[in-house]
Amino acid sequence: MTSRISTGQMFTQSLSTMLTRQKDLQHLQQQLATGKKIVTAADNPVSAGNAVTLDRAVAKLEQFDLNGNTVQNRLNLQESVLTQVGDQLARVKELTLQANTDTLSDTDRNAIAIELKSINENLLSLANTQDGGGRYLFGGTNDAGAPFSRSAGAISYNGDQTQKQVEIAPDMFVTDAKAGSELFMRIRTGSSGVDASAAAGNAGTGVIAGFSRSNAGGWNGADYSVVFTSANTYEVHDASSAVVSTGTYTAGETIAVGGLEMQIRGAPANGDRFDIGAAGTRDIFSTISNLVSSLQSPAVTSTDKAERHNALQSALRDVSTASDHLIDARAEGGAQLASLDKAASMREANTVTLKTTLSSLRDLDYAEAITEYQLQSTALQAAQSVFTKMQGMSLFSKI
Repeated sequence: MTSRISTGQMFTQSLSTMLTRQKDLQHLQQQLATGKKIVTAADNPVSAGNAVTLDRAVAKLEQFDLNGNTVQNRLNLQESVLTQVGDQLARVKELTLQANTDTLSDTDRNAIAIELKSINENLLSLANTQDGGGRYLFGGTNDAGAPFSRSAGAISYNGDQTQKQVEIAPDMFVTDAKAGSELFMRIRTGSSGVDASAAAGNAGTGVIAGFSRSNAGGWNGADYSVVFTSANTYEVHDASSAVVSTGTYTAGETIAVGGLEMQIRGAPANGDRFDIGAAGTRDIFSTISNLVSSLQSPAVTSTDKAERHNALQSALRDVSTASDHLIDARAEGGAQLASLDKAASMREANTVTLKTTLSSLRDLDYAEAITEYQLQSTALQAAQSVFTKMQGMSLFSKI
């Protein structure tokens, strides 16, 4: 069998060889220009697919970084604000202790009341703190408008009760700043879940000296009232006004009932009542407003002075409870900040690992690529040289 090699076939084969070399050379040039060994997905479909998956994982970690930075800024701001609120409440306690003496004049007490009013306004301003991004810190999820406003002399809360959860790492969440209603509005009165108060309109000079749960326990959350039937006798009523016990009054001695204890000093009058039971809640603004009212009310008689003393003692307890409440809130915020630091370290380690893997899939080995480029250049030059020589070859030159 005779094989025929035509001139057209030789030209076609040479051209195909040169075009292949040029294509390979162009691909290497693109790799060298971009620094990537996968210029298109067709270069290595499996590696390209893996790289896309890793890109998404890195992008998700970057979003977690943004989330973490945002919530960290807000929690740091919350810590700063609550520290300032705590300082303001410490000043309220100091002023209340200063005012709780009969040696001060009405003018002195009025001066203290004026400073307390200013502190109350400062607290309202702190409660309406913004986070620097146009959102209110203590509004919950309803944080577009100021969460606290004054109406008819009373402070109302306009936010919601939701504390936002922010994802800062895969399946790891932290809570955002607390809702203002939890920080400033629903604060327990009294101490340790128990509160006591003198009834309005008491005619004697009885003052609550202290109260607590009994060390023996046994309190079931019930409310009781100590009602004086004379200057030195009393009855203890339950919530339904039924008499559960009676006793003889001695100033300063403990009156115990249902797992609760209370001490009263002074001289209660017949019909005076002192209540003890489960603590309620009150906002800090009302506590200070009530304190101001007590200081600005004239106290002429012994009964007036006893009423004021009871009011100031109650305010002191409530402010102390509010201070402890804010300390607890700051501790919760500190725990969230610690979680943010741990998550940031984890994200950083994961990002390094993912980017290292991405680099092995995508980044070009320049030494290898340059060597290959030189080889392809040499091969192209050889193909061009062969083609040039073939152009001068002909069977007619052999005749």
